[in-house]
Amino acid sequence: MNPVVERVARWREEDKRCALATVVKVERSGPLGPGTSMAVSEDGEVVGSVSGGCVEPAVYEEAMSAIQTGEPRLLTYGISDEEAFGVGLTCGGVIHIFVERVDW
Repeated sequence: MNPVVERVARWREEDKRCALATVVKVERSGPLGPGTSMAVSEDGEVVGSVSGGCVEPAVYEEAMSAIQTGEPRLLTYGISDEEAFGVGLTCGGVIHIFVERVDW
């Protein structure tokens, strides 16, 4: 089974809230392809990856916010995005990541 799915299932058993971040589109080149996912629990545990480390800190913050507010969001990071470049997205592409709270 997928490690992200396994961990989310465990969090459900533990009644922990969490958020799922999924790469939904890659333009030009990107570190990981569509369907790649990362999950974050309400206590900050992380499993999976959406960029091989390039934008995970920013996505982590957005996931924590989604857990609190329940509001989904579509994030876009690319070489021209100063924040993405600052955290290492230098692959020359653009990645779109959908972040949503997982409700039981």
